[in-house]
Amino acid sequence: MPEKNILEMKDITMQFPGVKALDGVNFSLREGEIHSLLGENGAGKSTLIKCLTGVNHMDSGKIFLDGKEIAPANPGEAIECGISTVFQEVNLCPNLSVAENIFVGRQPMKHGQIDWREINKRASELMSRFHLDIDVTRPLSYYSTAIQQMTSIARAVDIKAKILILDEPTSSLDENEVQLLFNVMRELKAGGMGIIFITHFLDQIYAVSDRMTILRNGHLIGTYNIDELTKFELVTKMVGKDMDVIFNLKRADVAPDSNIMLNAEHIGDGRINDISVTLKKGELIGFAGLLGSGRTETAEMLFGASKIATGEIFLDGEKINLNRPFDAIKVRIAFCPEDRKRDGIIGDLSIRENIMLAVQSRKGFMKPMTRQEQTDLANKYIKLLGIATPDCEKKAGELSGGNQQKVILARWMAAQPKVLILDEPTRGIDIGAKAEIQRLMLEMCGEGVSVIFISSELDEIIRCSNRIVIMRDRAKVAEVDGSSCTQQDILKIIAEGAA
Repeated sequence: MPEKNILEMKDITMQFPGVKALDGVNFSLREGEIHSLLGENGAGKSTLIKCLTGVNHMDSGKIFLDGKEIAPANPGEAIECGISTVFQEVNLCPNLSVAENIFVGRQPMKHGQIDWREINKRASELMSRFHLDIDVTRPLSYYSTAIQQMTSIARAVDIKAKILILDEPTSSLDENEVQLLFNVMRELKAGGMGIIFITHFLDQIYAVSDRMTILRNGHLIGTYNIDELTKFELVTKMVGKDMDVIFNLKRADVAPDSNIMLNAEHIGDGRINDISVTLKKGELIGFAGLLGSGRTETAEMLFGASKIATGEIFLDGEKINLNRPFDAIKVRIAFCPEDRKRDGIIGDLSIRENIMLAVQSRKGFMKPMTRQEQTDLANKYIKLLGIATPDCEKKAGELSGGNQQKVILARWMAAQPKVLILDEPTRGIDIGAKAEIQRLMLEMCGEGVSVIFISSELDEIIRCSNRIVIMRDRAKVAEVDGSSCTQQDILKIIAEGAA
């Protein structure tokens, strides 16, 4: 007996000016199924989901829910149909309590007033379903990203959603939190809910999915049972290239007697202390460790985003004082932050304006570049990095995650840095874009730029790094050769806290 489709999207076509984002795409979701929607940035995943949830109005095609045609005009109508979405960036109110976020707009009433006792009781029961014993009266901001996402899911469960869309839900979670989320997903699946899972983590696809649908350049490549494709075959279908070709990378060549470009001696800012790091000219050093290990805090000290209280920093043999990021920019230290949307990209500014920020800051705002100079420089890096855009005046916030990351890279490449610090530059972007960014890092090393690369993905740290600094509990616990270590070596050091 064939399994029942709860959702069918037929011949979905969506066109933007100059771009056909979706071209006759079909997608189906079964009751009690976890279905991964896959593809590179710009493949059409987000557009398809936006058509389903009423954010975009498709040019042609039909959507059927439980056999009945629907056409949500906005996200509110999609929710009324039983379609709920949990985004990568949690879209809730951090100042409200967990319980208030679950029931906002739907608060139970008693004698004409909000029944807070009932709200808190029901919220506690919902979170208990996910094996979470938390105080639901605390502000949402008190809890981790994982708990905040569980709050979004609890809201979806309470409104009796038939379909749950999880858009990159694991990109900011540690391994334990990922497993907690997966357990919840399996429980909801067992209850008959259909789940659309969007992620760039291949291991997670195979750990939790039943089927997968692959899009490329707005076209449907195919829908497969999870055991029909190997990871190698999956990546080849996603990007249209062999994985060996994608990751044909070579580490930077660094001579033993190369100059020391950056030397941090026993630096600390109160959050993290006694960190020493040396970085040679043209060298790439990877920072490995779990979330909270101190990688980002160290990067912030080296960029002046966090003022050091102890220790000294030397650049090209000269002591430097980094009291603020502007001090780092002046001496040509660049920093691509972990949260590109919060700390990197300015979404309402154009690509040109975003790229020009660091260059103009170093030149001084009393020496403005002409509009033509800005356009020429922006176009140079758009072409060099392969940023997908019709022109440099497109708003940066309208780009895909991978292209936004390239814009941030372009900003700092245009400023011609001596030291480039990249904090999780490949998080939340597709495998092809990851390879491009890794290739750009290594090309910059070949041109003499020294790079610090922070990543939670050990395979890419090992693939790119000359040396790897391993951190645990906000301390440097070891330093190993990138060409001779394995993931197991690094995990053992992280677990034991010593080399």
